[in-house]
Amino acid sequence: MRALTQLLRTNIQNLKPYSSARDEYTGEEGVFLDANENPFNEPYNRYPDPYQRKLKAIIAELKEVDATQIFLGNGSDEAIDLVYRAFCEPGVDNVVSIDPTYGMYQVAAETNDVKVKKVKLTSGFELDVAALLDAVDANTKMLWICSPNNPTGNCFREADVETLLRKFDGIVVLDEAYIDFAPGRSMLGKLNNFPNLVVMQTFSKAWGMAGIRLGMAFAQPDIIKILSRIKYPYNLNILTQKKAMELISQNKEKTEQWIKLLLDERMKLASELKKLPFVQHIYPSDANFLLVRTTEPKRIYNFLVDKKIIIRDRSTVTLCEGCLRITVGSPEENRILMNALHLFV
Repeated sequence: MRALTQLLRTNIQNLKPYSSARDEYTGEEGVFLDANENPFNEPYNRYPDPYQRKLKAIIAELKEVDATQIFLGNGSDEAIDLVYRAFCEPGVDNVVSIDPTYGMYQVAAETNDVKVKKVKLTSGFELDVAALLDAVDANTKMLWICSPNNPTGNCFREADVETLLRKFDGIVVLDEAYIDFAPGRSMLGKLNNFPNLVVMQTFSKAWGMAGIRLGMAFAQPDIIKILSRIKYPYNLNILTQKKAMELISQNKEKTEQWIKLLLDERMKLASELKKLPFVQHIYPSDANFLLVRTTEPKRIYNFLVDKKIIIRDRSTVTLCEGCLRITVGSPEENRILMNALHLFV
């Protein structure tokens, strides 16, 4: 791996971060006359902890990492944007990404004026390691890998990811948003082995917290310090922090039950979908959704929308011709979906 000083944008290296009142005094008790806050309407009158110390301590225990290896953002999208802003010089640097994959990597790149070199997955939706490395040039700062991948649903081989980590001397971002549905497949335990690895996870999927917007990035402390230096000071509001701590503490066992139920429902749903005459193939999934190749994706999509059943038409996405992406819902939601599809002619 190149030294961080070689990967970072020059202006980021020289940046003097904003120092908030909560940077200068971190105690919880006192007469607070330092941040021009309203003294009334506690506790919402006070700025939140800019470094989310209590929440990070809970997440560190949950994920079995050190708190210094955690960045918390307003959804994973904030962390995605920040790594571009930290490492990619606009109009100069580029990144390499798999194709197809989550669309925000491209949107964030274009927002930051960074070129994305797309490398197709194999016909079996695996990484083409040689092609990914061949796409790298002197200005390539990052590789983007989503595993389990969206929209294909599959985890990639750990050996392939490790090859990329060893042979690419920039940052490898591994987005594990759906990893809770693929037990034992996370690379988080390998974090200390690879200084160029950034693992992203979220509470939006398995934990059912999409509405509070809490994403996580895990990396070596030097990288976390960089992201913390350039983020907005109070990027996670007090409501998000408090609710996250409450739900993590209360819902650990419930989340495990949800995951088990959804995995069971995924298997049942795949089995039922296979019986439909217009379903051609159901791709193996390590996520909470199924990618389903059909004969008439647009007609099926519109038919379901008319019945207020909303899925995603992925038929125009690379390698996904004819495909619909169906989230695994509750048993009742899945029953409603299948009842509707049996009426499609």
